[in-house]
Amino acid sequence: MDPKSSLVMEDSQRTLNPYVTGTSVIGIKYKDGVLIAADMGGSYGSTLRYKSVERLKAIGKHSLLGASGEISDFQELLRYLDELILYDNMWDDGNSLGPKEVHSYLTRVMYNRRNKFNPLWNSLVLGGVKNGQTYLGTVNMIGVHYQDNHVATGFGNHLAIPILRDEWREDLSFEEGVRLLEKCMRVLIYRDRSAINKLQIAKITADGVTISPPYSLKTFWEFSAFKNPTAGAEGSW
Repeated sequence: MDPKSSLVMEDSQRTLNPYVTGTSVIGIKYKDGVLIAADMGGSYGSTLRYKSVERLKAIGKHSLLGASGEISDFQELLRYLDELILYDNMWDDGNSLGPKEVHSYLTRVMYNRRNKFNPLWNSLVLGGVKNGQTYLGTVNMIGVHYQDNHVATGFGNHLAIPILRDEWREDLSFEEGVRLLEKCMRVLIYRDRSAINKLQIAKITADGVTISPPYSLKTFWEFSAFKNPTAGAEGSW
């Protein structure tokens, strides 16, 4: 094989630009564990090409991962995590990786790829429960990471976090947590062109991970601002 052609093939493996992407992921702690919500849209540029993309995955026994950004890079991350969990299970020592360890691993992977100028184009939300301790953190494509009681990616940082700051409580029940996430997702459906009204909500507790079947939210599109968004702004364009 021509060396030049092999070099091109090697370079083509990099994600130079995101192609099929998912939008916001929102995570909150509640009294029994962690809830994470994401819609199921996959956008090819500005075209909503795929409508059944699952972006919430269980990682090992104690962790739950949600991802926004490039879907193929998310799939690559899942391969990394499968190897990590398999290697951990091979020790068969009665211990298993918790959410804090998985989150730490993801921060190193994202920062390492950023330093190679070959980032994984994702923002991640990682939640979990181990030994009675609830954990929720996030990391973006350049390795910036933190923990909090509620986190969001994408447009959720701008549109959902203000709602969560006002309404989140440490003693939220499961039903209250779901209603709060649905309120945030409804705002994103109204305001984010990449969001679709087909979502999943996953919970993780000491008993394990449960991911809901896809469902839709009831919406209302008869607001006057939706019918005539330029009212009162004539001539501003």
